[in-house]
Amino acid sequence: MPQPHKPLADRMRPGKLEDMVGQDHLVRSGSVLRKSLQSGRLFSMIFWGPPGSGKTTLARLIALYTQDPFRAFSAVTSGVKELREVIGKAETSYKLTGRPTILFVDEIHRFNKAQQDAFLPYVESGLIVLIGATTQNPSFEIIPPLLSRAKVLLLHALDREDIRKIYHRALHDKESGLGNVDLEVEVGALDHLIDLSGGDARVALNNLEIVVDFAVADERGRKIITLKSTEEALTRKALPYDKDGEEHYNVISAFHKALRGSDEQASIYWLYRMLMAGEDPLFICRRMIRFASEDIGLADAQALVIALAAFEAWEKVGPPEAELVLAEAALYLASSPKSNALYRAEKAVKAEIEESGAQPVPLHIRNAPTSLMKKLGYATGYLYPHNYIGAWVKQEYLPEKIKNRTFYTPTRQGMEKEIRARMEERKRKK
Repeated sequence: MPQPHKPLADRMRPGKLEDMVGQDHLVRSGSVLRKSLQSGRLFSMIFWGPPGSGKTTLARLIALYTQDPFRAFSAVTSGVKELREVIGKAETSYKLTGRPTILFVDEIHRFNKAQQDAFLPYVESGLIVLIGATTQNPSFEIIPPLLSRAKVLLLHALDREDIRKIYHRALHDKESGLGNVDLEVEVGALDHLIDLSGGDARVALNNLEIVVDFAVADERGRKIITLKSTEEALTRKALPYDKDGEEHYNVISAFHKALRGSDEQASIYWLYRMLMAGEDPLFICRRMIRFASEDIGLADAQALVIALAAFEAWEKVGPPEAELVLAEAALYLASSPKSNALYRAEKAVKAEIEESGAQPVPLHIRNAPTSLMKKLGYATGYLYPHNYIGAWVKQEYLPEKIKNRTFYTPTRQGMEKEIRARMEERKRKK
């Protein structure tokens, strides 16, 4: 039965696994979860994913498919006392039916070690099948004994097309959604709603409900949702930003040049201009990874580590928490010493290979695994650097034709100053 008094986000929860959006790797035919449900042998699991990705919905669907007793509580509002009450009811149910109780614990990472320990005996005995939900890395937040008894299932952040599909369903569903409301949603308004969702289905549907309630029907009783009315309802203006057009390239260019120019203030401004306009954060991360090699390079090798960590953090944590990680990375890159020596070296060595072709490897640095190769002079005259002071000995490694070429010339910026000194010292020894 429709329950119009319930929030739209709750009414639009999928009623079957096939309706789950964005988590096909978990719910498709042949997946581990599907096979478990089909066999009737459900295992304890931890759902790890960003807010609004479907962790609670998936837990409820599992209970629906198994028809086992289902109990849910949140680690924010419940403790060991509530757990004991649930366990008591589970024991009674088990005696009557012989079936375990599915216990869903939202935000399980908020339980401390002692509280998490309380689950262990009941998980081990099979009295409960534990389904925990967390936005935090289980490796750090869930105690090892509990983690070893559960399978971690990763839920992905919803992308723009996932949110668009959810909106389409909500706008056309006459039983649970807004299909019975005379509505017209302009493309710009819908795009703005998608931008503001941050990949969170709950936020997306809550925002849509607010916007529809805010809209005033015209003389025909029709509600027209415009970009302006959406901005007014949510008090969030849409930033001019075409993710497939010129503004997309203008802003990423501004971001890259601010980083290169070591302007921390401009770098963080352009970063958030993109994030708040709905740019793909992983696109920004990929640009920072490239920047770390192209514009910083070995002047600060840690820059690449920081950029890669930002990419991984967004994949594992998602919005809004990981936005600060991207800001940390951007400010680190902006404040790092700059060098494009690595970039220039890449261009120079590619140009050389194009011009001179595939030069033969000098015989003395070829491997000689067979007696024939040794007779042909392979590895003859090779000097093993570790046999010499400082693990270095004068020896040629480039092909004869290009042996005097220089491709990489470090600057005097950051760590490259030290690299340059080492290279100059070796050059003097030669």
